[in-house]
Amino acid sequence: MTARVLIIAGSDSGGGAGIQADIKAVTMLGGHAMTAITAITAQNTLGVQGVHPVPTAMVLQQIDSVASDIGVDAVKIGMIGSAETAAAVAERLSQPDLAQAALVFDPVMVATSGSVLADAPTIDAFRALLNRAMVATPNLPELDALGGEEAVLAHGCSLLVKGGHAEGETVIDRLLETGEGEVARWEAPRIDTPHSHGTGCTLASAIATGLAQGMPLEPAIARARDFVRLSLHDAPGLGQGHGPMGQQYVRNDGLFTGPALNQVTLPANDYAVSVAFYKQMGLKQIVDSPDNGYARFEAANGVTLSIHVGDGTAGGATAYLESGALDAWVAYLARRGVRFDQMPKDEEWGWREARLADPAGNRLCLYQAAEYRRYPPWRI
Repeated sequence: MTARVLIIAGSDSGGGAGIQADIKAVTMLGGHAMTAITAITAQNTLGVQGVHPVPTAMVLQQIDSVASDIGVDAVKIGMIGSAETAAAVAERLSQPDLAQAALVFDPVMVATSGSVLADAPTIDAFRALLNRAMVATPNLPELDALGGEEAVLAHGCSLLVKGGHAEGETVIDRLLETGEGEVARWEAPRIDTPHSHGTGCTLASAIATGLAQGMPLEPAIARARDFVRLSLHDAPGLGQGHGPMGQQYVRNDGLFTGPALNQVTLPANDYAVSVAFYKQMGLKQIVDSPDNGYARFEAANGVTLSIHVGDGTAGGATAYLESGALDAWVAYLARRGVRFDQMPKDEEWGWREARLADPAGNRLCLYQAAEYRRYPPWRI
């Protein structure tokens, strides 16, 4: 079944953090996102201009609605809104219909812009949620406000200590367990970008999705970290301050178990000629290594294709490049001198195809298939 993830958090009108970031993460990782909104905020990349808490009874009603009909495999809690809501939600999540759902608690206190999102009584009420959580994911200032590592672990939950707020060029995240201390750590170069709004929300929701899909905690965290880092690399650069991440651009990046066809390498004879050809085809060059005779290109859907001088015999396979506007694409290329062996033609299997060869003789098919690529009428 599709993993069902209930998100209990505040809404971000700017779309960078909160419920909006949560839904993006869960959706891109293959889960079904459901929400119980705890607060409505007016915010953008520069800060939070207003907060309107949702009454506790309404938060609980949202939880009851989805739990009674759709069911819940994992829960992610972010901005909780008030101490009253924190206590009520902890009690509701302990009831039999939700007691088995894995809980990821991201104790949101301060937004990336510096705006305070939880007062002292609300932070005190976090203890009830920590008692129910499988894992807590505070950043370093939030961890200090909760009393430190031992204080959190005393609640019996696992603790992911996030190192994004620490100094240095390397970000270190550590997973701690009660009575065992550190059981895993991840280190990676810091990604230099101001567009990091929603990192904590995205990470926690990505972890919850993995748990809902049946992954153990450690690999769920590892995949979530990869998703966050890719989202930072793909940030669209919106707004004047701490902009949103690019969750919507994380595709075909090995985030799922099982084989994923997302890279093809074709042999080449002349490096410069082949590079020019694929750039003309509209692919974006992302690796340029002429000394090694190797170049890699990225397609619009994130799949990559590379050429390598001397790597095998050209012409032995056919690579397929898809477009939702095949005829216009082919006409554009033809006007610029690209020669086609077959202009766009409707085939009996439901695809529309044009065929040509690259400078090394490798066969290419430019095609348009819509749902017929994955869902032909004769799909098994």
